[in-house]
Amino acid sequence: LYTTQQPPVIATSFSPSRHFRHPVISVRCFIHQRFLQLPIFPTMSTGITVSEEVAETFMNFKLKKENCKGSNFLTFKINDKGKEIVLDKIADSGEGFEEFVEQLPEDDGLYGVIDVKYETSDNRSTSKMIFVSWVPDTMRIKKKMLYAGSKEALKSTLDGVGISINCTDLSEIDYESVLNRLKKY
Repeated sequence: LYTTQQPPVIATSFSPSRHFRHPVISVRCFIHQRFLQLPIFPTMSTGITVSEEVAETFMNFKLKKENCKGSNFLTFKINDKGKEIVLDKIADSGEGFEEFVEQLPEDDGLYGVIDVKYETSDNRSTSKMIFVSWVPDTMRIKKKMLYAGSKEALKSTLDGVGISINCTDLSEIDYESVLNRLKKY
């Protein structure tokens, strides 16, 4: 006997506030993550991907393990070929927010994740991770577009970072303004 079975129904939710997800792509991502246990590294419209080293290092940074013990920030950049976001620097022990700001290049872009330590209004010591996108006004237009267009691919790989700051000059990333944003959340 020949019986016709209905294919399994794949639930895709669509809401106007989310981007439309193509069912075939969603199934492929589901299969990769669930059954093959392969990481999915997003590619944005720029064609730039996120390297596996970025995801591994970020997990170590978040858990303060291996080469990220005592580290307070990570920096990432687009490689020289312009095809992949790679790890640029793991902060040394003792380097903090000020050192991160000092090492921002004048005419090149950079992404960073900083573990900012601060005191709450009730005098508790705490810390939060923030994502910083550094795209200075002095950058060449093509590179500006690459950094701006690839930011979301990196952010989706960095699971657990809730606060994002976009900076074009040093006045946008002073410690006091960052603290004011942190205390809102």
